[in-house]
Amino acid sequence: MNEIFLLKLGEIVLKGANKRQFESRLRQNVRRRMKPYGNFDVYILQSTVYVEPQDENADVDGAWEACRAIFGVVSLCRCRPCEKNVDAIYEAVENYLGEDLDCAESFKVESKRSDKQFPLTSIQLSQEIGGRLAEAHPSCRVDVHHPAYTVFVEVRDFAAYVHGPAEPGAGGLPTGVGGRAMVLLSGGIDSPVAAYMIAKRGVEIEAVHFFSYPYTSQLAKDKVVELARLVTRYCGKMTVNVVPFTEIQEAIRDNCPEEFFTLIMRRFMMEISQRIAQGDGCGALITGENLGQVASQTMEAMAVTGAVVDIPIFMPLVGMDKEEIVTIARKIGTLETSILPYEDCCTVFTPKHPKTKPTLGQVIHAEKALDRQALIENALNSIEKIKVSYHDESLL
Repeated sequence: MNEIFLLKLGEIVLKGANKRQFESRLRQNVRRRMKPYGNFDVYILQSTVYVEPQDENADVDGAWEACRAIFGVVSLCRCRPCEKNVDAIYEAVENYLGEDLDCAESFKVESKRSDKQFPLTSIQLSQEIGGRLAEAHPSCRVDVHHPAYTVFVEVRDFAAYVHGPAEPGAGGLPTGVGGRAMVLLSGGIDSPVAAYMIAKRGVEIEAVHFFSYPYTSQLAKDKVVELARLVTRYCGKMTVNVVPFTEIQEAIRDNCPEEFFTLIMRRFMMEISQRIAQGDGCGALITGENLGQVASQTMEAMAVTGAVVDIPIFMPLVGMDKEEIVTIARKIGTLETSILPYEDCCTVFTPKHPKTKPTLGQVIHAEKALDRQALIENALNSIEKIKVSYHDESLL
């Protein structure tokens, strides 16, 4: 029989009466993720998603990598199904895992029997299979307490399944069960990580990026689109709304006190992002803000910039150390792109001495010379929408 995947559910199993809704969404997500890799049957039994290739043309390795990035899965394993009898189970273990056992110093067999009609208990099955394996692999001793390698046997409804140690899954909740949110995506390290962390809670992600040509280059925009593409490995396809921001930044430079430049710029970003978010059915904004990291991310500054919106602002990185953020960026594959030396609009017209403890009244007074609504409408009327999927070619 062919190799299949078993994807174990995480906190979905705790959802009570809503569990079926979460499972249905996860099954849909897995089926969609498998489409680029061939014909797979996807079904759920006993809090486990079964992913089974239906023909020899399926890209099993590609599908496996995709499964590792699906939210809602706490662990996963590649396994060999077989008939539910001891001889078939032993033969499957030997054929599928024999080489791993030859390379290990010690092993044990761990069995689970969800099919209570199976004649042996879990302990009896482990002893029987373990005894046969010990005779077949004399160089690999039995160690039930601290084995170097564990053989797993699961006797389930339709078949028995044998596999080695499971790998950690992406965790979280299935994409789509937590609504939609709009991430303010810059070219830095933080915002892609923020998008990933909120997506992990089952939220569909859209993105907005502010582009200040000619102060920022086409490469800077391409870098952001590539970061979005990398995040879609986890959250699925998204749209990047590229907002022309040059007119607004030049108006701020020409009409506002320098110490307030960044604060006023971020207030425009937040208000424009909310307008786009509401038009796209998003119920919240996501930012990569981190308390105290830069002058515009003090408690007072974040209160002022957030005052222009009335939908929730999610800041998943707000209390994290930079090294913690970098670790996640490296894990999800965005770090190398984030550190490419292409400037974004946040570096344009940076004040020498930014205001770190502003009041809302001070900032409103500082921006009173601007026609805010006209500038916002001009920007909204010139948005470029770029649809992004993980299987797109990189622009970099």
